[in-house]
Amino acid sequence: MGSAFAQEADSAAQVVDTAVVAVDSSSNDSASVAATDAPEAKAPAATPNASVAPAADTADESTPIDPQVYKNFFYGLLVVFLICVLIGVIGKILQVYELTRRMNGKDTTYYLYNFNAVMFLIALILGLYGVYWSYVHHGGQAFRAAVSEHGQKIDTMFIITTIICTVVLVVMHIAMFSFAYIYRARPTRKAYFYPHNNTIEKIWTITPATVLTILVLFGFFTWRGITNIPEEDQKNAIHIEVVGEQFTWTIRYAGRDGQLGERNYKLTTPLNGLGIDFNDKKNWDDQMTSEIVLPVNKPVRVQIGSKDILHSFYMPDFRVQMNAVPGMKTYFQFTPTVTTEEMRDRMDDPNYDFVLLCAKICGGGHYNMQKKVRIVTEEEYNAWLSEQPYFFTEDLQKEFKLSQAGGASTTDNKLLANVHE
Repeated sequence: MGSAFAQEADSAAQVVDTAVVAVDSSSNDSASVAATDAPEAKAPAATPNASVAPAADTADESTPIDPQVYKNFFYGLLVVFLICVLIGVIGKILQVYELTRRMNGKDTTYYLYNFNAVMFLIALILGLYGVYWSYVHHGGQAFRAAVSEHGQKIDTMFIITTIICTVVLVVMHIAMFSFAYIYRARPTRKAYFYPHNNTIEKIWTITPATVLTILVLFGFFTWRGITNIPEEDQKNAIHIEVVGEQFTWTIRYAGRDGQLGERNYKLTTPLNGLGIDFNDKKNWDDQMTSEIVLPVNKPVRVQIGSKDILHSFYMPDFRVQMNAVPGMKTYFQFTPTVTTEEMRDRMDDPNYDFVLLCAKICGGGHYNMQKKVRIVTEEEYNAWLSEQPYFFTEDLQKEFKLSQAGGASTTDNKLLANVHE
């Protein structure tokens, strides 16, 4: 059904284009007719849809590839080839060196063991330095403090897990690479065959199992504390709905009643892209926005859904991620703690913005599923929200009345007028 309405919206957009061309080219009767049809074609554009994305994809596919891309590719192949040649030359040099030692009656076996053992030590030193360098230089890029209350718990869990994994990484590599050096083959020492030791096996089985159990339980209780929100806290939160589709997000804010009404996919039309059931009067004051704006230090409960396939509601700075599943409501509640302006000062970047992304690869336009997220003061939020339009537009009201037998009652019309005032 969603694809059918997308095609209908595409057709409407083509009508608008035809009207514009006709008005510019001539003033004959056909241009007048096309111009008359144009307002009707504009109505579906009020509801965000995914019909624009395929056109953008088509334009991208027709863009010629920069020749520099091919040059870079062949340059990379040449570098790999030269590295292979260099390794082959080094191998031949070692073979010549071995033959020379053998002709001079010198050892040709244990010196290679010593050489490999020394290389293990060098690799250990370089590897540990690489770990240190990555933490120092890449740590800040891979990790940034969360800007939500629950995000601090997730960060704590992440840091503890990273510390444990780093300790295991360093200790195990030091042990393995050092053993390769210390216990290398020598003419005066014979290897000892050590087939089994119950104590060692118990240690390396029980210890990791215990650590992993603690981490899993830590994660379980952290996640439970984030997702199991008491009903009283749910009622006190700001309620918004975010619905994903290929390839955009549609955002709906609960109105003055603080409640989101019901939706039904069977009610989806070109005007009513979300299939909002306007028989539920809680929908009458809901507002639509082009971005997500939230007040700082106020709880926000997000109702998440999808119109077509699986998407994922993902706001990395807030440590918020929840799947958007077709035909199923999912929820995530969080409290932002840092405004956009404060974050820009912290990052020393005047253009920095929080962003909503899709964390599921959902098709060719997946990269385009982004929405700006602004965190502002409560006063700024209230002023912004008062300027946002209602989902229940005049055109939708007309469509709703036509769908009712005899139209809406006079009482309902007065109630609707009061709500929008």
